[in-house]
Amino acid sequence: MDELQLKLCDIQGRLFELSGTNNIPSAAFIRSFMTSDVAKALDSRYNRAQWMGEEYLLEELRSGAKEPSASGDVFDSDILYWIGYTYRYWHYYTGENSAKIVRQAPAETMRRNYMMFHTMDPSLAIEKLKEIAA
Repeated sequence: MDELQLKLCDIQGRLFELSGTNNIPSAAFIRSFMTSDVAKALDSRYNRAQWMGEEYLLEELRSGAKEPSASGDVFDSDILYWIGYTYRYWHYYTGENSAKIVRQAPAETMRRNYMMFHTMDPSLAIEKLKEIAA
């Protein structure tokens, strides 16, 4: 994992955290983001979205057609950061796209396993999450 990739993991973690600060229901936000054109852009080898901060990425997502629904729980900020960071790391670790990743480990799976996995090396946590999905 190079420095740029780790920075993008951090940006995505901060984006997910920002969704909570804006009281966007977490499961809906995560599903919407991970299947969005914004996530596809981040998955690509190079895209201008990779140079945007979390505030701009949130605005890009909001300007798209898929707005998260207005109901549901907002996860704690530390959980949201970990989920966002881990999903982006997962992409770099396995090469899988965001939509496939969220199908394997949806928001509730990530939330439920946060306490066990958040202190692990991200690659080990990803392997464990893939085992759960199998």
